[in-house]
Amino acid sequence: MSYKLEYIWLDGYQPEPSLRSKTKVIESEPASVGDCPEWSFDGSSTEQAEGSSSDCLLKPVKLVDDPQRSNASLVLCEVLNADGSPHLSNGRGKFEDDPDLWLGFEQEYTIMQNGKPLGFPVDGYPGPQGPYYCSVGSDNCVGRDIVEDHLDVCLEAGLSLTGINAEVMKGQWEYQLFGKGAKNACDDLWLSRYLLHRNSEQYGVVAELHPKPIKGDWNGSGMHTNFSTTAIREEGGEDYIKNLCEKFKHRHDDHIAAYGSDNDQRLTGLHETQAIDQFSYGVSDRGASIRIPIGTVQNGWKGYLEDRRPASNADPYKVVSEILATLRS
Repeated sequence: MSYKLEYIWLDGYQPEPSLRSKTKVIESEPASVGDCPEWSFDGSSTEQAEGSSSDCLLKPVKLVDDPQRSNASLVLCEVLNADGSPHLSNGRGKFEDDPDLWLGFEQEYTIMQNGKPLGFPVDGYPGPQGPYYCSVGSDNCVGRDIVEDHLDVCLEAGLSLTGINAEVMKGQWEYQLFGKGAKNACDDLWLSRYLLHRNSEQYGVVAELHPKPIKGDWNGSGMHTNFSTTAIREEGGEDYIKNLCEKFKHRHDDHIAAYGSDNDQRLTGLHETQAIDQFSYGVSDRGASIRIPIGTVQNGWKGYLEDRRPASNADPYKVVSEILATLRS
């Protein structure tokens, strides 16, 4: 019986990579990612090679079920040069993994149709934000069928989505994804994004990851990144947590540089953000760069921290690489 493998990789476009994929048909279902053969593609068409030497290699790194196709799996890949070395665009291969790092991504996005958020009138704007967050009912909540479908597909694929909710702007949504291990969590987020975009094709909409798709008095879209290590989860302490936040303050510019393009349009100091050129941390403060959850404090300053700076379009490999660099500093 023929079996389909959808090879997925990140291209060389800047400032953020785009997802690419193509299908390989093999004779039988692979038992593990190690059974998936390496493949190649035309890097001259993805900003990853010159036409005179165009071959780039695909190295499979994660294998999950593809619930939307029969006899099929999704294969996430790293991009290698023809000699087998990591390609310059291969962000996954640029940092050392850490299985002790637990991550919770809050991926916000806006469902767009005909250039406007779903639910926006053809001319003008809907009523001001306020009633749309976690809303129910067709007056305030739009796109639920699209979002529910994406949730079901991700769960069937074995991705660790932990929740969904309508967000502050009409047509804006969020899903949460949890993962243990730095690269494992990032891999799952990229696969969930792939399924988000592919799922949107069926509905004739676009899942927009721009951090400020609509200018004005509307919340932007972020990718708040919750993180913890054994030391944060089990040892903690007020002094330890605050000293850790000071480490993040000292590397603020490095983080911002890796946290997504056009993030200055979102990090203005308004709409539950800190200004992009400032750093702050605080307990239960959604206007801070780093929020210390009240649950962490109530648990003896043990638990996790939330980095609220990453934009919705940020590459999670770059975000996590910077978090690890700060934790290890």
